[in-house]
Amino acid sequence: MKTSGNTILVTGGGSGIGRELARRWHELGNTVIVAGRNESSLAETAEGHANIHPMVFDVSDPADIERFVRDLIGRFPALNVLVNNAGIMHYEDVTTKRDLADAEATVVTNLLGPIRLTDALVDHLARQDGAAIVNVSSGLAFVPMPKAATYSATKAALHSYSISLRAKLEGAVEVIEIVPPAVQTELTPGQSTREGYLPLGTFVDQVMMQFESGAPPEVCVPNALVLRNAEKEGRFEEALAITRSF
Repeated sequence: MKTSGNTILVTGGGSGIGRELARRWHELGNTVIVAGRNESSLAETAEGHANIHPMVFDVSDPADIERFVRDLIGRFPALNVLVNNAGIMHYEDVTTKRDLADAEATVVTNLLGPIRLTDALVDHLARQDGAAIVNVSSGLAFVPMPKAATYSATKAALHSYSISLRAKLEGAVEVIEIVPPAVQTELTPGQSTREGYLPLGTFVDQVMMQFESGAPPEVCVPNALVLRNAEKEGRFEEALAITRSF
């Protein structure tokens, strides 16, 4: 993926990883659209950045995705990069019967959302020069956090989906997966100051270094490799013990 001259859509661009990636790509000379549900948060991301453009949509609503994509391509016909970053995370007790509303919302937002948005944009992207799809998964795709079982499962599925997309879109659209470790964001309450989690700025610095030097198919910062390579290195049970303690 080239580092400048793109028109980039970042979902979940109102906070956390999405916000910081949007601002860094803007600094490199890209047009960036930040999209999500919270208009005020998106406006905050864009404030002071002339070429960051907020657009409101609901990634969990198929009809709104179709409406959003029509508006998006109408306003930004040069769009050539999709960043599927929007996601939610809920802790859950899977040991007893419960209300599955949070689990179902997690599947819809974290997995069906990227699948639907990719489907809505793939024909357009395939016609663009330098086209790319960037999916933001998680180290928990490789070693789950048991108290966030559904979140972990959706990220494992997104990792698998990214591999399939990469194989099928080879030569037409580049497919890159960003694999975050535990990062200090507000994905869960109090996480932005949690000890032992990677500071957001450090994480984004490390990600952008890889993009600027030619992003590999999987962008794994050093902290993410502890989980990404656990099974291959025979450390899976040890790594699971770590995620169980989070």
